[in-house]
Amino acid sequence: MRGDSFTFADAENLLEYLDGLGVSHLYLSPILTAQRGSTHGYDVTDATTVSAELGGAEGLARLSSAARSRGMGLIVDIVPNHVGVADPVQNSWWWDVLKHGPDSPYASYFDIDWELDSGRIVLPVLGSDDDVAGLEVDGDVLRLGDLEYPIAPGTDSGSGAEVHDRQHYRLIGWRSGRSGYRRFFSITSLAGLRQEDRAVFEATHAEVGRWFTEGLVDGVRIDHPDGLSDPAGYLGWLRELAGPQAWIVIEKILAVDEALEPTLPVAGTTGYDALREIGGVFIDPAGAGPLTDLFGTTGVDHEELPDIARRLKAEAATVTLSAELNRVRRAIVAATGADHPALGDAVATLISHIEVYRSDYQALSAVLPTAFADAVAQRPELAAPLTTVSAALAVSVETNVRIQQLCGAATAKSMEDCLFYRDARLVSLNEVGGEPRRFGVSVAEFHQRAAVRAQMWPHAMVALSTHDTKRGEDVRARIGVLSQVPSLWAELVGKWAQATPPPDPATGLFLLQNAFGVWPVDGTIHASLRERLHAYAEKAIRESALRTTWNDPDEEFETAVHTWLDAVLDGAVGAEMTSLVARLDLHARSDALGQKLIALTAPGVPDVYQGTELWEDSLVDPDNRRPVDYVTRAKALEALRHPKIRVVAAALRLRRDRPASFTDGGYTPVGADGPAADHLVAFLRGDDVLTAVSRHTVVLSETGWGDTTVALPDGQWTDRISGARFRGTVLAVELFADLPVALLERTDG
Repeated sequence: MRGDSFTFADAENLLEYLDGLGVSHLYLSPILTAQRGSTHGYDVTDATTVSAELGGAEGLARLSSAARSRGMGLIVDIVPNHVGVADPVQNSWWWDVLKHGPDSPYASYFDIDWELDSGRIVLPVLGSDDDVAGLEVDGDVLRLGDLEYPIAPGTDSGSGAEVHDRQHYRLIGWRSGRSGYRRFFSITSLAGLRQEDRAVFEATHAEVGRWFTEGLVDGVRIDHPDGLSDPAGYLGWLRELAGPQAWIVIEKILAVDEALEPTLPVAGTTGYDALREIGGVFIDPAGAGPLTDLFGTTGVDHEELPDIARRLKAEAATVTLSAELNRVRRAIVAATGADHPALGDAVATLISHIEVYRSDYQALSAVLPTAFADAVAQRPELAAPLTTVSAALAVSVETNVRIQQLCGAATAKSMEDCLFYRDARLVSLNEVGGEPRRFGVSVAEFHQRAAVRAQMWPHAMVALSTHDTKRGEDVRARIGVLSQVPSLWAELVGKWAQATPPPDPATGLFLLQNAFGVWPVDGTIHASLRERLHAYAEKAIRESALRTTWNDPDEEFETAVHTWLDAVLDGAVGAEMTSLVARLDLHARSDALGQKLIALTAPGVPDVYQGTELWEDSLVDPDNRRPVDYVTRAKALEALRHPKIRVVAAALRLRRDRPASFTDGGYTPVGADGPAADHLVAFLRGDDVLTAVSRHTVVLSETGWGDTTVALPDGQWTDRISGARFRGTVLAVELFADLPVALLERTDG
């Protein structure tokens, strides 16, 4: 949390609890001065100061000192790609550029398209272009409602519209599809920075450098490096600034078959790749066929999703990001001298065949050649303009950079923010960094990827929940259990559709899964949960952009969805949902404990997102940024009866006791023998820590473990969670007698 609701002082007051839990570092969201009242901090308005709302530089120093006194450290999220410009008055650099134009000393700081409007910065901030007529001169500023913009010296005579025509900026309607600066995706309130300019880097990182020089922080998370002109170059400068010991991780979302460039001077990614693998190993592959068929009854063929994804990506480039596409097009023309009416279409088609966010991290990447081949094969009529694009890429750095930046933005807008709200086969798969086309992760794949991470990126972050995840980890775990009971789920959905028909079958299937994920065990729908589900439903149907959108909401459809949702919550469907949850909740909690223990002990550095040491039912932001009840968590830690906090505390404390086992101990898969061997996942860290978890427990509850066993390495082993002791070959039923997970430590010397 940020702002007045949670400050450095509040974090300092939690140190005793966090230390007792076993936390090694506090992981802070952006702490530089942001837009007033920001609840997240990613809209930085002054990169040179620590937020006064949070406690300022003094508060940061006190928190750091208090943490260090307990042997703990700080990790801070920083945002190099963009700054907040929603209220220009709050951003002095942006204000100065608007006032003085190219003559401003900060003109080179921002990625501004000066060519778009004869040297004026196009700002798409008005309801319509006609709103310019309502501008009023008020001293040295122009006003329109809450909007306030500077007036260049000596240009303040005449009406508001006349004064506006003399400024270094032009205010236009936000629907125009034009923008005079690179944005964060399509968000006009976030303006891109030119971090490829060393002067800009030094100006925006002077405060960050001070943190390392004064020993206040131990590492940083880099938000959205894909948006930068030269991510690798930026990271090189950052490593020089932070020093060789600083822990640096990057928010790099990798495709399933994409490897992180090994020469980058970072510890690894922020862990969305690990999230997919850990959650995926609990998905039952037997559910793929039935759940695919169920989704098909809504009129959507899951096999067509790759084609839909390409179409959505091309649409994102040509419509949502048309301003950025136009800039790419101009760069190509400038580089080659050749123009073509279909040049923009060619770029969008090319990008639609690039199945990664950004392909230039690796010098020898084959992504672009393959994308060209696929684009020409799909659209042979675009062969000529695609050749022009290829020629521009061969000679123009500007073209390369602009296409890469556009590709990342188009991928995010089309996949995370659209397709993932349309695919209703099993929505727990639709996660940042996920690949819904792959139905889960086999044990073989999981072990192989974990072993590679231990070898290549042993200090990368491992995440289960973040501020960007579409659903919290426990919600995903519960929804994932539906893969074990696909026929039951299909039967119920069909019955519910007859009793309470949704306005749209696919929307109904999608929202029912999410409702199941957060449904209370006792079936009591409090007003707060009802409000949260309605807010989620609105966001989901607008993001999917099938029947309604953010820009053009269909009130009739949205009202129908809300009416249907209330009928679900209050009627017979709700009663049967409660019965289903009662039947499956223990299995969901089993999977939640299993994935949590794996995340805490598999290769990498685990991120325990705020509050996830207890059960939590968060959906997408802002739902996952609600205040956390730390009083309840402190009491739970003291009692150590809640299963999840028992698992978290045991694992974090063991990591503190045996750091070498986790940082340099490698990874060794451990197999099981017997009829239920496939229901167990186990591995060694070093030679003294063994993790074992159960999975697919719905079937297991019917068959039992039988004589399934795990052969432990020589010595005596003690479960850090239950205290039970084992030696030699152990029956699985004994290993999991207390909880469906075990964390064993060699305790014989």
